[in-house]
Amino acid sequence: MIDTPRIALVCLDLAGTTVADDAMVERAFAEAIATQGIVPSTAAYARAMVQIHRARGRSKIDIFRLLFPEDEARAQAANIAFERSYETAIDRVGLTPLPGAEAAIDKLTGAGIKICVVTGFSRSTLTRVIDTLGWWDRIHEALSPEDVDGRGRPYPDLVLKAVLRVGVDDVRRVAVAGDTENDVLCGRRAGASIAAGVLTGAHGRERLIKAGATHILESVADLPNIVLDDGPDGSGMAGGAEGVMTARAPAASLADDDRG
Repeated sequence: MIDTPRIALVCLDLAGTTVADDAMVERAFAEAIATQGIVPSTAAYARAMVQIHRARGRSKIDIFRLLFPEDEARAQAANIAFERSYETAIDRVGLTPLPGAEAAIDKLTGAGIKICVVTGFSRSTLTRVIDTLGWWDRIHEALSPEDVDGRGRPYPDLVLKAVLRVGVDDVRRVAVAGDTENDVLCGRRAGASIAAGVLTGAHGRERLIKAGATHILESVADLPNIVLDDGPDGSGMAGGAEGVMTARAPAASLADDDRG
């Protein structure tokens, strides 16, 4: 058996993974496309929201470029409106970490593991989120698509940039966790040993599995269980890492329909 190096870096998504979404992102998207004439109760709105849901996890400007192909001005205007709407919502109601998220991060850092949050938000919105949460002393890095020349998820660049930033010597020493198929794809394409799908956000179980999730977790609170478990070979990998597992759920539930 080839030894798998112990995990040294965990890359975590924000909204829907470590931070409660409470439909704030969806509302910001809805308000953004409304500025471009796509309003609720229309077929165009329904189609746009389906596209947005499918693309969750990607860079926000990339999502607007999907909605407005060959019209960069509209995509940029919608993106600006999204950022304004989301940051206004933060100012109004704040942000709440998902249950167990901070404890999970603290447990991982206490074990000597570096934490990087990766996101599809712009750098300015990312900064606002971390400021609001008060997480600058809790994490080691925070990366947005702007840090990788716009190549956000599902490209592997965000995870690979994190590897370089913290000085990890082997991509197999990386674990990635997120609530969308694009989080999982990013982790798999970067070569991470763990690419865990989390069931507290945008995409459901089936979509995460189809994207190649190595694990399915009920919440990010379960992540230390697979990252820190010694496993049969003492690798720091959980015994179920070769297949898909669900923390705190029966194996038969893996066949459940996609909840997203």
